[in-house]
Amino acid sequence: MAVPILIGSTTLIFIAMTASAGNYVPGMDLNSNMRPEDIQRLRASLGLDQPLYIQYAHWIIGIAHGDFGRSMIDGTAVSTHILERLPNTLELSLAALLIAVVLAIPLGVAGGIMRGSLFDRLLTAISVAGFAMPQFWLGLLMILLLSVSFHTWGLPSLPSGGAYDPVFGGGILDRLTHLAMPAAVLSTLYIATWSRYVRGSIIEVLSADYIRTARSKGMSERRVVYVHALRNALMPLATLVGLEFPRLFSGTLVVEVVFAWPGIGLFSYQRALQADYTSVLGVSAFVAILVVAGNIVADLSYGLIDPRIRAR
Repeated sequence: MAVPILIGSTTLIFIAMTASAGNYVPGMDLNSNMRPEDIQRLRASLGLDQPLYIQYAHWIIGIAHGDFGRSMIDGTAVSTHILERLPNTLELSLAALLIAVVLAIPLGVAGGIMRGSLFDRLLTAISVAGFAMPQFWLGLLMILLLSVSFHTWGLPSLPSGGAYDPVFGGGILDRLTHLAMPAAVLSTLYIATWSRYVRGSIIEVLSADYIRTARSKGMSERRVVYVHALRNALMPLATLVGLEFPRLFSGTLVVEVVFAWPGIGLFSYQRALQADYTSVLGVSAFVAILVVAGNIVADLSYGLIDPRIRAR
């Protein structure tokens, strides 16, 4: 299903972008001396005078060869900009993913074991708040508190934006301090969501027959939960992580804009403001490919977690 999904998604992306941008060429309206024949010649050089299906065919063939188009601002290859900013986005996404997994699993397990307790109700309230909280608002709040207020109070503060200090930075510690707030903000939604999935899975698995058998044999509760129950309870989480990891690339847009993190999301946002729709189109197609690839990886990961699937 990966091939038809890719074809369908790229087709929808191309149609939506073309319908919103049309044949507009950035900067063309700024030159009042351009004659209609000059405008027509410019559009012809960019291939905008061709039928829509021909433009799509050229574009999709280029993607198949690793060419995501050229910027209408400076004529540079979009793939070059993607590769330049991909390490920053990947760093932010992996950090947020690591934080979310490390916190969501123990919180979900604790909530499932202590179902109905005060801790479980408190965890539920925090999860709902984390799920509903806008990331841009949380990011601005953290900047106001951890950067501005802490600096005013004479406390150790975190940088408000960027990936490193352009004057004294570049080291690992400087990189981590710049990464801390955007990664924390980006992981909030996934901590809230994944912890609820783990909680529900733990509750379901702990009621299974083989868990009751293990308990009847005198096995300790810790071994029952962390050796027998947790591995099967993590299967839904493996699916979520596999599907959400590539979506983190598109989800980082708001966080990258708030914290001025030089990644793919910030690049796409800046080029959208400049009406450089070919760059936005190329980034959108790249993210769509990542989503489909993540789906495949999630399916393959089932066999690593559950031996019963490998035996089928």
